Amino acid sequence: MARRRFEMHHIRQALLRMRQGDSDRDIAAARIMGRRKAGDLRCVAAAQGWLDAVCTLPSDEAIVQALASPRRAASTVSSLEAHRQTVRQWIEQGVSGTAIHLALQRGHGWSGSYSAVRRLVADIRLALPQEVTCRLEFAPGDAAQVDFGAGPVLAHPDGCQRRTWAFVMTLAHSRHQYVEFVWDQTVATWLGCHRRAFEWFGGVPARVVIDNAKCAITKACAQDPLVQRAYAECAEGYGFKIDPCPPHDPQKKGIVESGVKYLKGNFLPLREFRDLGDLNAQAWQWVMETAGLRCHGTTRQRPLDLFALERALLKPLPAIAPDLGTWHQVTLHKDCHLQFERVLYSAPFTLVGRVLWLRATDTIVALYEDYRHVCTHVRHLRPGQRVTLREHLPPHAQAFFAHDRQWCAEQAAHVGGSCLTLVERLLGDKILERLRAAQGVLALRKTYGAQRLEAACARALAHDSPFYRTVKTILSTGADRQPLAQAPTPPGYASPTRFTRPAAELFPPTPQHLH
Repeated sequence: MARRRFEMHHIRQALLRMRQGDSDRDIAAARIMGRRKAGDLRCVAAAQGWLDAVCTLPSDEAIVQALASPRRAASTVSSLEAHRQTVRQWIEQGVSGTAIHLALQRGHGWSGSYSAVRRLVADIRLALPQEVTCRLEFAPGDAAQVDFGAGPVLAHPDGCQRRTWAFVMTLAHSRHQYVEFVWDQTVATWLGCHRRAFEWFGGVPARVVIDNAKCAITKACAQDPLVQRAYAECAEGYGFKIDPCPPHDPQKKGIVESGVKYLKGNFLPLREFRDLGDLNAQAWQWVMETAGLRCHGTTRQRPLDLFALERALLKPLPAIAPDLGTWHQVTLHKDCHLQFERVLYSAPFTLVGRVLWLRATDTIVALYEDYRHVCTHVRHLRPGQRVTLREHLPPHAQAFFAHDRQWCAEQAAHVGGSCLTLVERLLGDKILERLRAAQGVLALRKTYGAQRLEAACARALAHDSPFYRTVKTILSTGADRQPLAQAPTPPGYASPTRFTRPAAELFPPTPQHLH
């Protein structure tokens, strides 16, 4: 009699009735077991001495051992017995039965049926060590799990068709979700989704269980993972702990994995979306009206009902939202500017060629040398724009950009009227740009003083030579100290004696005129 045919309590009840004197017919009439099975049990019990009323009934293990029938040897040997070790290696590598069948036919010259392969695979898998799992339990407010899942393809604002990604954060106790579809999985998107998720829940869990995405973990390790610098600041600002799963072990966040699967199977099919905004609006409505009101398969309660109890145990949101920023390594080029998202920002010229840290938020861009703050710029979004602080340039460049046309006119006015007139004539040239010449004239004041410079400019104007070289020559030779005489009319296009002749010479008088 096999143990699997009858429940143990039926066997013990039949033995008890036999000890009380009931016949096999009586046991069969009580529908405990059939007469033939009762007869077999009586034979075994008599041989084991179990029918003696003085003795106690045997244990379940003793009954199973006595009733177990010897296992018959297999009548046939599998035609794949010679390939057992090879098939075992394939099974351990995760190869399917159909692939094993095809490989045996092509590579090993075996021509048997798939049924033989299926029987051998089942026999081998029974002998392999079975995987054992343990379900994780979470207290209210203890943890939230986060994951990304592929979303539908939509029209991007740049005109191209692009895939969206679903950011899902699930509270591990109540299974209440926050869902947001985004265009990418960058650090800035990751941080922004966390902020909006905490605001959606109205609180912060004690820890956030994540995988090893690059936007969160820069170096995956089971014992000492390296957290992305911006994400570490986010955790510090909101007061939660980052709990990354070990590499290649996503089962540690199976709650959100199931949530993403449920989202793909229940929300996305049979829906149409105009754009990303419409997609998110429908997703949030689905979370509150469908996902949050369903009877969860594990908790057997509605997520929103459990969330009503869990919300009070979440950490409160900070009074001032943390300033979330992303960190980037950048190099300062020789023009004293560095590039971030196609916008150029200046930094001190003494740091040219060095690698700096750039922290970007929605409004500012801050630069650091290691952990020393260097400067801060207002963030700009127009590609190709240059944001420059003049004090970041080298001294000669600062002086050049500071001494512009307006500066030259102001400084010349302080020197005198002649200097101002000469500088205005230099800057008013319609062919050449003479800003450097005007700067050079004003620089002579440091060497010769304002009084001598004014006299030299007056002498240069008197000779109609408003040039830097003329002024410098007058000052270096001391001609400015001599009295200024009336200068002769300089030759030029206006001189009547150079290019014109008297009318009497051009038109001599005729006799008629003389009369």
